[in-house]
Amino acid sequence: MSNFNDIIGFIKNQYPSKDFIPLHEPNFTGKEKKYLLDAIDSTFVSSVGAYVDKFELMMTDLTKTKKSVAVVNGTSALQVALKLSGVGSGDEVLTQALTFIATINAIIYNGASPIFLDVDIDTMGLSPNAVNTFLEENGEIREGVCYNKKTNKKIAACMPMHTFGFPVHLNELMTVCGKWNIPVVEDAAESIGSEYKEQPTGSFGKLGVFSFNGNKIVTSGGGGAIVTNDIELGLKAKHLTTTAKVPHPYEYVHDEIGYNFRMPNLNAALACAQLEQLGSFIQNKRELAKQYNTFFISKGINFRTESTNTKANYWLMCLELENKKDRDLFLKETNDNKVMTRPIWQLIFKSKIYSTFQRDAQKNAIYLEDRIVNIPSSVR
Repeated sequence: MSNFNDIIGFIKNQYPSKDFIPLHEPNFTGKEKKYLLDAIDSTFVSSVGAYVDKFELMMTDLTKTKKSVAVVNGTSALQVALKLSGVGSGDEVLTQALTFIATINAIIYNGASPIFLDVDIDTMGLSPNAVNTFLEENGEIREGVCYNKKTNKKIAACMPMHTFGFPVHLNELMTVCGKWNIPVVEDAAESIGSEYKEQPTGSFGKLGVFSFNGNKIVTSGGGGAIVTNDIELGLKAKHLTTTAKVPHPYEYVHDEIGYNFRMPNLNAALACAQLEQLGSFIQNKRELAKQYNTFFISKGINFRTESTNTKANYWLMCLELENKKDRDLFLKETNDNKVMTRPIWQLIFKSKIYSTFQRDAQKNAIYLEDRIVNIPSSVR
């Protein structure tokens, strides 16, 4: 396909008041200003305050988990979640190369190494079949712990990422990892409000992680959250992310090396106002997805939709083009015409700093890298 004028026109018609159409901009039509002013008036604008507490309760309710911890961003949430799952220096973590860099950096921050395994075509997230194939060939259980026979290192966790809000095949993945005694940490940074078999993403693994960056459906400007059904683990997450300070009226006693990963009350105030609107945001985006799908079917282009037994939040909507040549032409023409589009991420192992880590053939990931583009997906 060499002419994308009809597509550009259709996208512009979805956002008629915009001269430049961004990929995903925040929507502040709720109580954001009210809550922010309230936080300022309270004088609690930093790392403690009523809105931090409220945000954590809202996240617990939303994800149907037992404990939520507010943190400063999604990357720090991943770092701590991996640590709490048992990942340490010299360990390995099964994950995908088709992801944002934060997924992999969080592994490195813990002194561990990623093992890059392929994704499924339909979800664009970590493939249970790829994980199973790798473990059948390389895995070995020693005293209840999974080890990599080739490297002799412990495989301490598996971290799938729900790409663009599309849930991975969680039942199958949990079954495989359960067989090999590998805890799962869900990178749900992009999938707030998404569901797998009517259960929220982030609630399946030992821990789940969310991001509230400025480009997400719900934003706190910058922020993240750790959720878990293990209350003791959640309390440990709170302790570690608040500098591991022992509660005391005035003494400063820290009982281990912690992190200053606390979400400020100002950011939490913004997040609370945004979370109140999550349902309407997702409904709005799902309606846009229906309109996009109908249009692109008429053009013979594959608009990516949710898989069976899932409900996607459609954070970033995407097209699958015929080949890399079409992808590159589409990206140029749309951006030249003030319609922001972008390619899916470059596979992480193509970066020099991550090129030496173990990986499989990455057949599906390479296919998707050459074809997937994101299109404007903001709430209208």
